[in-house]
Amino acid sequence: MKQITTSCCAIFLLIMCGQLMAQDDAASKAWMAYMTPGEMHQMLAKDDGEWNEEITTWMAPGAPPSKSTATAVNKMIMGGRYQESKHSGSFMGQPFEGYSLVGYDNAKKIFQSSWVDNMGTGIMHMEGKWDPQMKIINFTGTSVDPSTGKEMQVRETFKWIDDNTQLMEMFMQQDGKEFKSMEIKFTRK
Repeated sequence: MKQITTSCCAIFLLIMCGQLMAQDDAASKAWMAYMTPGEMHQMLAKDDGEWNEEITTWMAPGAPPSKSTATAVNKMIMGGRYQESKHSGSFMGQPFEGYSLVGYDNAKKIFQSSWVDNMGTGIMHMEGKWDPQMKIINFTGTSVDPSTGKEMQVRETFKWIDDNTQLMEMFMQQDGKEFKSMEIKFTRK
C-alpha cells in the first residue's frame, strides 16, 4: 500500500511539473511576443526625423482660428519600442515646448500616446486603433479642463497622407458638444 501511495504521489508530481513547465513555456512565449517590436513599431520608425508643423487652433466652437508654426523631431527609443517626439515653436506669443511618447501595445493591439507641454501641468493619455484602409489612428482619451479642473473627453485622428505628409486633428468637448480644437499638418524637412 505504501508503495502504491508513493508511486501515485510521484506520478502526480511529474504531471504537475510538466504542467508548470508548459505554463512557463507559454508564458515565456507570450512575454517574448509582447516585448518584440513588430510591424506597427516599424511603421512608427519610418517617421523618425525632422518635421515642420503648420498649426491651426480654435479656442471655442465658432471662434476665429489662430495660426502658428513649430518643428518636431521624432526618434525611436528603447530598442524600437516607442517613438518620442519633441516639439518646439511659439503659441500665442509664448515659447512652446511639447513632448509625446507613442507606442504600440502588442498584447492589447492598440496604440498608446502620452502628451505633455509647457502650456499646462497635466498629462494627456490616449489609446487608439489603426485603420489600415484609411491610414489613420483614431485616438480617444482624457485631458483636464483647466477652467473646471475636471476630466474631459478628447479625440484625435492621426492620418498618414504620404511618406512626407501627415495630418493630426484634435477634438474636445464644450457644453457636451464636440468641436475641432486643433489641426496640425506635418511636412517632413
